[in-house]
Amino acid sequence: MAKITPCLWFNYQAEEAAKFYVSLLPHSHIDKVVRSPADNPSTRAGAVLTVEFTLAGQPFIGLNGGPQFPFTEAVSFSIDCEDQAEVDRLWEALTRGGGSPGPCGWLKDRFGLSWQIVPRALPKMLEDPDRDAASRAMQAMLKMGKIDIAGVTRAYEARPSA
Repeated sequence: MAKITPCLWFNYQAEEAAKFYVSLLPHSHIDKVVRSPADNPSTRAGAVLTVEFTLAGQPFIGLNGGPQFPFTEAVSFSIDCEDQAEVDRLWEALTRGGGSPGPCGWLKDRFGLSWQIVPRALPKMLEDPDRDAASRAMQAMLKMGKIDIAGVTRAYEARPSA
């Protein structure tokens, strides 16, 4: 068992969310579903109380807590994407069915959880010791919703005219 496991409070959609999330990434699976006992005052007996799941090797708990505490952008999950195809696939899947795109590679899924869909190439460009190239990459990225690796790369590689 992991020493620290994030617990996500859902509005009675924990099992649906967990099944959706594990379908998106390798090394992901549902580990355990815990059902409510008969004497739980917050839900009916037998309803899903918690879902333990592993997402890309990281354990999580989904809690069916109700509508009191919705997600905010104060917590988000960043996905390291190998290439544009992975960025596109995850962006489409996570925004489908009620999710919403945001700026700079951020989005909210249909459960209200915030995600950062980050192509692996982006941090390398932003960390480049050539601060002018890094700045051009940053300025290009700031104008995007879903990150377009080719567009950021063009800006990064552009040389100012003399």
